[in-house]
Amino acid sequence: MAEFATIARPYAKALFGLAQEKNQIESWLGGLEQLASVVQQEKIAAFIEQPEKDASEKADMLVGLVDLSDSNLKNFVSVLAEQKRLQILPEVYAQFQDLTLALNHTKRAVIYSAYALNDEQLNELTAELQKRFGTNLETVTEVDPDLIGGVKVEIGDQVLDLSLQGKLNALFTAMTN
Repeated sequence: MAEFATIARPYAKALFGLAQEKNQIESWLGGLEQLASVVQQEKIAAFIEQPEKDASEKADMLVGLVDLSDSNLKNFVSVLAEQKRLQILPEVYAQFQDLTLALNHTKRAVIYSAYALNDEQLNELTAELQKRFGTNLETVTEVDPDLIGGVKVEIGDQVLDLSLQGKLNALFTAMTN
């Protein structure tokens, strides 16, 4: 995945710059989300990998499935197809989304918890995290029973592990060293 991130970065930045220029950030974000979702489907991924299909065929198929009306996004898909880079669309979408959040001075936080959080718990935790990291956060929650208790938070490349499993691992490491 790190390789996809490196390859996708210049594409995402270029597309984001054009989206800003055209004042189309939100609509293109939606189009990229649809494209990323379609590309991750098993049958579509297999079609994209077929060497006997030419780039225009692959691009036309994707554009037809997603029903893109914007000519700039259609051209972007064609460029990716010609460069044999259609499989990086999910990463381009993720980086485009990060650039959009950065424009709004917001970061994305993924909160893993052993059990589902209710709205009150999530709001309280989000407020604490925003204070701690000094930025607005867009939160996504995921349940991970392996944590046993507590939470683990990922914001960009930072990880805050307040889970019981994390504390047990730290204790184990301290005892064995």
